[in-house]
Amino acid sequence: MRMVFRWYGEGNDTVTLRQIKQIPGVEGIVWALHDVPAGEEWPMEKIAAYKELADAYGLHLEVVESVNVHEDIKLGLPSRERYIDNYKKTIEKLASVGVKVICYNFMPVFDWVRTDMHKELEDGSTALFLEKAKIEAMDPRELVRTIAGNPDFTMPGWEPERLARLSELFDAYRGVSEDDLRDNLRYFLEQIIPTAERCGIRMAIHPDDPPYSVFGLPRVVKDAADLRAILGFANSPANGITLCSGSLGVRQDNDIPAMAREFAGRIPFTHLRNVRVYENGDFIETSHRAQDGTVDLCGIVQALHETGFDGYARPDHGRHIWEEQCRPGYGLYDRALGIMYLWGIWDSLERSKQTKAGGV
Repeated sequence: MRMVFRWYGEGNDTVTLRQIKQIPGVEGIVWALHDVPAGEEWPMEKIAAYKELADAYGLHLEVVESVNVHEDIKLGLPSRERYIDNYKKTIEKLASVGVKVICYNFMPVFDWVRTDMHKELEDGSTALFLEKAKIEAMDPRELVRTIAGNPDFTMPGWEPERLARLSELFDAYRGVSEDDLRDNLRYFLEQIIPTAERCGIRMAIHPDDPPYSVFGLPRVVKDAADLRAILGFANSPANGITLCSGSLGVRQDNDIPAMAREFAGRIPFTHLRNVRVYENGDFIETSHRAQDGTVDLCGIVQALHETGFDGYARPDHGRHIWEEQCRPGYGLYDRALGIMYLWGIWDSLERSKQTKAGGV
């Protein structure tokens, strides 16, 4: 397991590279060009600037999250060809600076969805929260005001230029079924995977967050059956998945340790975090400790260890603790604690393996 840490860039993150470097076992950053609109080719000078910053602290930038997919690709419009061509060019540029994995998603209109950015937990910390009944009754424009209306930080997956077209996008998706969206994902992968193979990059699709339809929009990366189908669209190591325990863990019927075992070899990247799911479908993000949520994080890490996982992992989201002022879900303190918890599980499994091998 190779530990990495998401970083939003100079002037756009409360966490510094100097701080990231001091977290035990972290070897690289997970990054993106958040100021480049979805569908546009990434400029080489901006890519090179990130590499220079990472190199100065001895950190690699082998994982990108995300090169966002333009809505026209998801909708299957004729204009998708231009955006797919731009995507291929970006893959080539990223390979030139050592990128090995590109995490992306195929969620229509909205990326991740929450109704409260700072819901208080019993211990006084706050975390990202989704109230399911509220989502079902909410006008999507209200959700945009909740998530994208933060003046201090950019919110990944909530690009202002795209959300400004909200009504237009909802009209475009009217009548688009899950089968339609799945076919458009298949086409996208058929076009880009040969480029990824040639460049030595593995594409890793992120599950839908949450893993069910929101505002009537289709979603096709919800469970093991969906992931199985997607991996079959292009039977190549370059076509992989990001195993996100927090997203998949919102559905109690998702057996994530079983997924880790079934899809071993096709998981270049993992997001390891915990959520507590309530009987009414609400959920809140918790500490990484298994007892604090409903996700079997110990079992997931054990399954990854048993299958020889040597890909990248990040602690994903964290709570807001110790009065830290930060981007929602992306502070330093709780994610660093999460990393140490994950290393504790992993190191214990390693020690047990060595002991058994030694016959002790």
